[in-house]
Amino acid sequence: MAKHSTFGQKVVDYHFNLSSDWKLPLNVQLIYPFDDPLVQNVFSDFYFKYFDDSYSRHFLFGINPGRFGAGVTGVPFTDPLIIQSICGITNNFKKKNELSAIFVYDFINELGGPKEFYSNFYITSICPLGFTKDGKNYNYYDDTILYQKVKSHIIDNIQSQKEFGCLDDVAFCMGKGKNLKFMNELNKEHQFFKKIVPLPHPRWVMQYRLKSKQEHLDTYVKELSSVL
Repeated sequence: MAKHSTFGQKVVDYHFNLSSDWKLPLNVQLIYPFDDPLVQNVFSDFYFKYFDDSYSRHFLFGINPGRFGAGVTGVPFTDPLIIQSICGITNNFKKKNELSAIFVYDFINELGGPKEFYSNFYITSICPLGFTKDGKNYNYYDDTILYQKVKSHIIDNIQSQKEFGCLDDVAFCMGKGKNLKFMNELNKEHQFFKKIVPLPHPRWVMQYRLKSKQEHLDTYVKELSSVL
C-alpha cells in the first residue's frame, strides 16, 4: 500500500488483496466478488470518484456483504441500479434493487447526496466478505463455529481499514441486535473506537418496520449529523 495513497486507493488495494481461501464450516460458502473484472471496474470507479482524497472519516459498520448488494457490486449497501442511477457508476450487472441499499441511499440523499455524504463517512462491514448457506445469505454471527473461524479476519478487517483514515471518536453500528453485541465485544477487547452508536439495520427497517421508515431515516440523519 503506497505511503501517500488516497483514501480510495487504500480501499481498493485492501479489498483486491483479500484472500478467498477462508477455512469455513463445510456447509457455508464464501461470497467473493473481487475476482470478477466487472466488480473490479465498478468498485474502483466508485472509490476513485468519492474517496479521491486523504480526508479522515467516521465509519459505519454493517454486518457482512449479501448476495444481492455488495456481493454483486462489491460496494457495501449498493445495488446495480442505485450505484448507476444515484452514484453515476455505469455497469453491466443485471439491474435489480436491494432493500438495504434503498434505505441507505434515502438517508444519504437527506444528508446532501453521495458526494457530500462520502466526504464525511465511510460505509463498510464488520466482516469484509459474506457467506451463504443453502443458497441464502448467512451472517458471521449466525453460527458459533463460523464466527470462531472468521474472527481473526474480522479483527484484521477493522484494524486495517482504520488505517485508511478513521475518526475513532465515534463509530456507527448498523444493527442493534447481534451485530452490535459482537461489535461491542470486539471493541472492548481491542479498543478500536471510543464510542459505538447503534443504528437500526436497513434491512430490518425495510422488511419489518416499513411503516415507520421515515422515523428510522430521521434517526440516521440525527445521529450522523451530530458528528459533522
